[in-house]
Amino acid sequence: MPDFSGKVAVVTGTTGIGRAVALRLAQGGASVVALGIDDAGNAALAAAHSAIEVRRTDVAEPAEVEAAFGDVERRFGGVDVIVNAAAIHPYGDAVATDPQTFARCMAVNVGSIHLTAHFGVPLMRSRGGAIVNISSVQGHLCQPGVAAYVASKGAIHALTRAMALDFAASRIRVVSVSPGSVRTPILELAARTFDGPDADIEAVFARFGAGHPIGRIGEPEEVAELVAFLASSKAGFITGSDHIIDGGLTAAIGVR
Repeated sequence: MPDFSGKVAVVTGTTGIGRAVALRLAQGGASVVALGIDDAGNAALAAAHSAIEVRRTDVAEPAEVEAAFGDVERRFGGVDVIVNAAAIHPYGDAVATDPQTFARCMAVNVGSIHLTAHFGVPLMRSRGGAIVNISSVQGHLCQPGVAAYVASKGAIHALTRAMALDFAASRIRVVSVSPGSVRTPILELAARTFDGPDADIEAVFARFGAGHPIGRIGEPEEVAELVAFLASSKAGFITGSDHIIDGGLTAAIGVR
């Protein structure tokens, strides 16, 4: 287990992968500040570990992100790890997706990464650290009817590379992680979108998992272990890269 004793981590998103990452870093000894707007998810995460503080924050709003990092600076003096896991997943092609929905998707999924860097990197420069951005295999591949989500996830890959180059001299590494289907609220939304509101979620998850060579969907904790490694000193020579964790999905494209 990578040792995060004495480290300060900020994680966006308090459900799904964000929740698992926050717990994993706290279990490794980090003081974690988690930012999210899901009230139920916020409350559950705050109760899950004494080293996790949850702050209700719309990570697409500059003033709210600035206030969150200002509080982190006052309380902890700096930041060592930022994990950007907050995301929304609208459905629709480029015509069906209205401009407001598209803009909100980009603001949450991509803009929040800019904001956490804008306000967080100054707190990291004197100590170095790592930024891990959660993208998706849909940043590499695509399915019909997810124009906004796919655009945002592809943008995360490009922004990650740019940030890695910009911050390398400050000993701040920046990487992205691209999961396949993982047991999260977003995947449950997919199940209900495709199979209806009364869908048997586990049956749909089993069907989704059958599309992965490993034969199942992933668990958030599995993604969190990869994130923890990438954020740790053991990954000190890794920056600017994307790391796929998808049960072999992208290796098997075209094989049916």
